[in-house]
Amino acid sequence: MSPDTPEPERARERTDGTDARTGDAVPRTGNAPWPGDGAWPAREQPPGWPGGLPVPAGTPVTAPGADPLAGYPGVVAQLPGADAGRSGRPLLTALAVVALLTALGVPLGLLWAWAAPATPVRQTPAGAVYATTQPEQPIAADGWFSLLTLGFGVLAAIALWVVLRRRRGPAGLVAVTLGGLGAAVVAWQVGRRIGLSTFQRLVETAPPGTAFTKPVDLRAGGVDWYGPLPLPHGNLLLAAFGAAVTYTLLAGWSRWPSLRPEPELDATWPPPPPGFSSAPGDQPAR
Repeated sequence: MSPDTPEPERARERTDGTDARTGDAVPRTGNAPWPGDGAWPAREQPPGWPGGLPVPAGTPVTAPGADPLAGYPGVVAQLPGADAGRSGRPLLTALAVVALLTALGVPLGLLWAWAAPATPVRQTPAGAVYATTQPEQPIAADGWFSLLTLGFGVLAAIALWVVLRRRRGPAGLVAVTLGGLGAAVVAWQVGRRIGLSTFQRLVETAPPGTAFTKPVDLRAGGVDWYGPLPLPHGNLLLAAFGAAVTYTLLAGWSRWPSLRPEPELDATWPPPPPGFSSAPGDQPAR
């Protein structure tokens, strides 16, 4: 048949390969399947094909109208936006990241107290004073804290980028920045309190001439309070700075516009069924 054949004439060919008027078999060319085989091209669908319904099972993926990802739920789940309906998941994930990074400030503070040297002091009748005129230990404590927290922020951003690949984006940047800030504050408070009670007791009760050490503390950072609002400053911001810069650089170097890995559809495209041919000479007879 030709494309100019009226629609009533086309209706004479039934989906079982016979003529509706005579019952004779209609010739078929090559290995082209009949519509009953589930491979009728979309432009040649018979008038009785229910409009809007899915393509029948077995339709080759190369046929017009077929879903190339049918039967591949793993690929569909990896497509960007596949979980767009789960609106609460990104927020919960971001809060969990902030809580986890903040909790990691405890071992970070213990590591700082162990690595940074304590400052030697000596008791006098007027109170405790430094054993030397210009001690270097407080500067070393600030340096160790800066290096440790900056490295923590960089590693936290890399870990978040690798582990939560499906949650990359502005929410991840905010979460790792706030988490780095929280971890730095917790590390500062944990580290400075190790041995602090013993130091205060010696300051109050030790006789003059007693030598002891002062726990680590920060001189280049802290928290200022503006009413009920805390404002960290100094090297307490280095963890958040390292995390934000690292996460931003990783986003800038990403090969995907959405920042999330996108499946290679060509690599997962299923092959056509055996015997199917898309050659022009193997189309259904017209």
